[in-house]
Amino acid sequence: MSISPSLETETFEANEALAAAEGRLRHLKLDAQRALKIRAAYTTRFVATEFSKHPGDFHLIAGAEVTPQPGDVVIARVAEIGKHTRLESPVSRRQLMFVGQEIMVAYGNRYAPDQFLAHVPDSLEACHLVAGGGLAGYVTEMHASIDAATAIEPLGLLATKNGVVNLRDFAPLQVGTPSLAALRAVGTVRPPVIAVLGTSMNSGKSTTLGCLVNGLSNAGLNVAAGKATGTGAGNDPNLFIDAGAFPVCDFTDFGYPTTFKLAYEQVRDLLAAMINEQAASGADVVVIEIADGLYQGETSRLLRDPLFAAYVDTVVFSAQDALGARAGLDVLQDAGVPVAAVSGLLTASPLATAEAASRLDVPVIDTYALCNPEVATALIPVRAASL
Repeated sequence: MSISPSLETETFEANEALAAAEGRLRHLKLDAQRALKIRAAYTTRFVATEFSKHPGDFHLIAGAEVTPQPGDVVIARVAEIGKHTRLESPVSRRQLMFVGQEIMVAYGNRYAPDQFLAHVPDSLEACHLVAGGGLAGYVTEMHASIDAATAIEPLGLLATKNGVVNLRDFAPLQVGTPSLAALRAVGTVRPPVIAVLGTSMNSGKSTTLGCLVNGLSNAGLNVAAGKATGTGAGNDPNLFIDAGAFPVCDFTDFGYPTTFKLAYEQVRDLLAAMINEQAASGADVVVIEIADGLYQGETSRLLRDPLFAAYVDTVVFSAQDALGARAGLDVLQDAGVPVAAVSGLLTASPLATAEAASRLDVPVIDTYALCNPEVATALIPVRAASL
């Protein structure tokens, strides 16, 4: 005896309702009409591409026993608008959010001294949108000057027949699995690698890197750029592209929505993989941003890691003020890291620039002066290493 489709649907919904009431694991269908209305975030862009093509291949997993992991994709309902009023789309458009809308974001931990400290919760409990690029987490600390985080209600983890969807499942680049170009480049001479670091969040690192890229590009060089650590968002990669870099990538291209609280070995392997991929592109110079400040845990360890010395030839250091520049330079020099120049936010002030120049033994260069080909190319290190 055959069962009608309508009866099958009613039976499925009844069983799921019972499972929900009992808190048991349940699988929730996503119909095509609902799928079309879900707003995807920048961090989930590679997943969103496949989701939009084949929504029937996906469903949701929910229940009290579900434990999210960093990078897991979640469909959530916007409950209350707070700090982040807009969600960055897969193509970096700032989508205005409304209460009740469903969004596709990824779980991740966040370290942002100017905004939030947040972690991945151990259940599908109500939590927060902790970054506009599309990061779900539970806020434990926040800066006193900002609004409370936007509240979201997770509806379920996105899944396929193979299980829960993690960003790494759809990422175009993989740590530990080099691209064909990177494999072919093994044993060749790596182009010079310049890293841009800073005193803290908002010290001008991305602008410094963008201007440096522009100056090198204006000199006729092929420049590859990347952002190795931080919180996923499209503004920095887009800045690097606009400045003239190609190719450009960041950690989200490797399937990480954020790098905070990754095992240190993963962070160092990610840095090496990113530099190898960018170097294999045929670039004359590779420029890499390391997010946050020198005291941030992963950054602090990287500076003293032999891998950093093997892969990074020199540093351009971005600082907010003269004292920060002096202290940061001391940290870098104590770690044996070569510094080509200091730049960043402090150079917006002629007085701060003069203060720094009187106390430092490396050049202090106005951020926008880095767009000058002669200034930028003077920072290219002579040393190069093998891949």
